[in-house]
Amino acid sequence: MPHSAVLLAVSGAVLALCGVCVARSDAPRGVALGFVFDPKAQCEPQCEHGGICIRNNTCFCSRGYEGETCQFATCYPKCKNGGVCLRPGKCRCQPGYGGRYCHKVTCDGGCWNGGECSAVNGVPRCICPSSWTGARCQEALCPQGCRNGGLCVAPGICSCPDGWLGGACHTAVCALPCLNGGKCIAPGKCRCRPPYSGARCEDKKKSY
Repeated sequence: MPHSAVLLAVSGAVLALCGVCVARSDAPRGVALGFVFDPKAQCEPQCEHGGICIRNNTCFCSRGYEGETCQFATCYPKCKNGGVCLRPGKCRCQPGYGGRYCHKVTCDGGCWNGGECSAVNGVPRCICPSSWTGARCQEALCPQGCRNGGLCVAPGICSCPDGWLGGACHTAVCALPCLNGGKCIAPGKCRCRPPYSGARCEDKKKSY
């Protein structure tokens, strides 16, 4: 590279450095102003990512890089939650985190039914409303329970199998009503009061 071109490149680098000097404290580091530039300097290994060799084995790094050979990219703000800076302003995030600087907690599959993703002891998990549970808040809660094979399909609401009714699927249904004061205790099954018997309590025991 011609001597004048090198000086021009360094002059531009110095101007860029002035911008770094007034930037925030954890911006990329550079060589302090007033350094001595040696146009014959050699750096082994060579300066990377557009860095300029200003003295033997001393690199002046481009904005966004640092290290002895300008080998490390820098991110501002810094990558959070264990993220790694891949190139200036680009972080690679650990599982469970997202966003440009890995500052957002992310739950695999998302959180349903109003659940919120939060880090609990460093592990992303869904914090569910009181009426929902499960890894993604996908399971409704029925405080009264669902009996006789019923399924909780929404907070406090059971889906009952055929032959059962009620908020907890606790009421049996007999297609044909029980007679003579009998009570339906299971689908199609009556419990009879004496002296009646039969499928529907229709038979009266004869007394002799």
